[in-house]
Amino acid sequence: MSDTGIRTDAELVAAAAAGSQAAFRALYRAYIRPVFWVAHALVGTRADAEDVAQDTFLAAWRKLPGLDLAGDSLLPWLVTICRFQAANRVRRQQRERAHLAASADDTLPATVDVERQVVDAHLVEQILREVRTLGELDQGIFRLCAAEGYGYQAAADRLGVSHGVVRNRLARIRTRLRSTIEPEGT
Repeated sequence: MSDTGIRTDAELVAAAAAGSQAAFRALYRAYIRPVFWVAHALVGTRADAEDVAQDTFLAAWRKLPGLDLAGDSLLPWLVTICRFQAANRVRRQQRERAHLAASADDTLPATVDVERQVVDAHLVEQILREVRTLGELDQGIFRLCAAEGYGYQAAADRLGVSHGVVRNRLARIRTRLRSTIEPEGT
């Protein structure tokens, strides 16, 4: 995978967490394209997708020391970070547009994608409603891993449970959420 002599993502993550720029560069080269395309699908423009992809790798660099890579690939973790970075960017842009709209002339028509806002708000509400039905431990696991980007081991340490408990429960939570929020008729 790289010129560092390290072959697996777990080895690259460990080396990058220890400060190896070459290992992080190898991870970046391996995953920048898929992260960019996920970002592009979420934000819609090339420029925004490039920014989100860079923000994703910056956040990943900061979080690597606490990451306990459970699978063979770093990509699922990067995609999770990318989704949060994209959501943050969209919210920031919405705030900026709202601020500009408040100061703009009232005679100018506003362009608002009301349908998307309704769908997004409905989806978030469905997820939150379903998460509220989970037990306290599962809510904590979801909050730490899905919302705050903790690795399995870091979340396990914080919650006082094993790595396997976090990994298995999070997989069940994600499956449950996917089945709950899938559009009807699919």
